[in-house]
Amino acid sequence: MRLLFFAGSAREGSHNKKLAQLGQQIAAANGIEAVFADLADYHMPIYHGDLEDDQGVPDRALAFKALLEAYDGVLIVTPEYNASIPPLLKNTLDWVSRVKSAEDVYKTRVFAISGASPGYYGAMRSLLTLRQILEVGLGATVIPQQMALPRASQAFEADGSLKDENQQKMFASVIEALAVAARKFAS
Repeated sequence: MRLLFFAGSAREGSHNKKLAQLGQQIAAANGIEAVFADLADYHMPIYHGDLEDDQGVPDRALAFKALLEAYDGVLIVTPEYNASIPPLLKNTLDWVSRVKSAEDVYKTRVFAISGASPGYYGAMRSLLTLRQILEVGLGATVIPQQMALPRASQAFEADGSLKDENQQKMFASVIEALAVAARKFAS
């Protein structure tokens, strides 16, 4: 069983990248094959139907879809921009949905979502949006467990773990629930 972790941010020092990397580390420490992918490595033009008609799906969208296909479960960690998900994440989800193949990558694996923000709500509003996009728009199975990390600017230790032990345990429980669901979904 394999899990993929990525953040909807390409920014260096992103709290959401830190949280996704922490998820990967927690999974690996529990004997799960886990990889962190950086969306900075998968730059794609803004989705536009005419662009797709003229040039087809970008190679990086094909590559990211192939990456998703290699994993049984995926944790997406999203920032919150104006009470929604960032354009980078939406664009990635949209381009991948345009890749024509026998396997619908969103319907054939399990997803979990989490988010971090420096504010009080911890990206909770963007998690609502992301869940709706994945479940309603793309037909994905998203586990109910999630993590919204508030005050992310002060939340991390130097080693990448969370300062608050309860938050660390809560996030580990999201990873565990994703692993359990991915095992069941894959069998």
